[in-house]
Amino acid sequence: MKRVTGIGGIFFKCKDPESVKKWYDDHLGIKSDQYGGAFIWREHDDPDHKGYTAWGPFSDTTKYFSPSHKDFMFNYRVENLEKLLKVLKEEGVEVIGEMEEYEYGKFGWIMDPEGNKIELWEPVDSKLTGTISNL
Repeated sequence: MKRVTGIGGIFFKCKDPESVKKWYDDHLGIKSDQYGGAFIWREHDDPDHKGYTAWGPFSDTTKYFSPSHKDFMFNYRVENLEKLLKVLKEEGVEVIGEMEEYEYGKFGWIMDPEGNKIELWEPVDSKLTGTISNL
């Protein structure tokens, strides 16, 4: 069973997300909407398939990274989230909350041994085209 297939996103806390998004746009060319930005790429083995890696500054008061106390969270792309969460739980990995499902994919959360919350995402890339800013 494949586990992680790629990086789905990088998220970090900051005092003023809007000014940070503007700075990254002005100086590094990362376009954002209310959720952040995205890098669009193509699958190596299937160049017709587009994939996305999300980028997003969050308010420093967000609880989304909880129970981690870190100022960042990584999101990893996976192929079969339900099966992977079951296997991880059997292996003794701490699973946080319940899996959530949206039109653009399934999400689950785990904790690593250093207290970092990790978001696992089984994407539906075809549903993301209209919801993510194109770079």
